[in-house]
Amino acid sequence: MSPFPELALAAVLSVSALTDPGTPQDATYTVEDLVLPVEDIIAEVESMDGAQSESRTGEEVTVALTSDVLFAVDKWVLTAKARQRLGQVAEKIKAESAGGVVKIEGHTDDQGADAYNQALSLKRARAVQQALQQLEAGAVTFEAAGFGETKPKLPNLVDGRPSDYNRAKNRRVEIIFNVKE
Repeated sequence: MSPFPELALAAVLSVSALTDPGTPQDATYTVEDLVLPVEDIIAEVESMDGAQSESRTGEEVTVALTSDVLFAVDKWVLTAKARQRLGQVAEKIKAESAGGVVKIEGHTDDQGADAYNQALSLKRARAVQQALQQLEAGAVTFEAAGFGETKPKLPNLVDGRPSDYNRAKNRRVEIIFNVKE
């Protein structure tokens, strides 16, 4: 359904009037300017396995890695697979970053206690921070923060039911940096 049902109805009525055989061919109609709000459109590119995505807003790039590729369940020690992915991210930062601060933000889904999720997300962000620092991702400073379940990427519940897919996307670490102009 159209988010603007009155516009859809107006369009149908206008087309009906134009195709009505009783309407004179030289009839004129008033067209008003339609001004609709446009929100920022942020394109996101996702890896084939769904474990990594990248988006860009202006000069800011966000690389999101799902926790499934970085950590075991309820853990904050990086897996061997995670170190390989973070090596790729470090190379990207080194090649594209304008320098300055690289933010590393840990996120969880809505399962578990708020305090537990907050602590887990911070520990995971710090683990990624340490790995990137060891990989020497260029002349940048890393700052880690944990947000627990406070900034979901997608709703954890859909139609009042838990969404395993959305929860998996919410369990992530985001690496945010500014690119060179």
